[in-house]
Amino acid sequence: MELRIGIQHAPRELTFETEQSAEAIEKQVQEAFENDTPLLRFVDDKRHVYLVQRESVLYVEVTREQQRRVGFIA
Repeated sequence: MELRIGIQHAPRELTFETEQSAEAIEKQVQEAFENDTPLLRFVDDKRHVYLVQRESVLYVEVTREQQRRVGFIA
């Protein structure tokens, strides 16, 4: 899955690949907002850890990775 997180006052979004399911990410984000958890913790597919302040999160977008198309021009 590709995960994109919009962060307040940041010029670019945080984007990375993760092995977590879309449902697991949605549950994690929802629980963080319901329980006033100060930090959201994400782990990418290379085991890098990202900590994002909950109050700074504008949006979280989860997309399935599409297979890249290879084309040839004649």
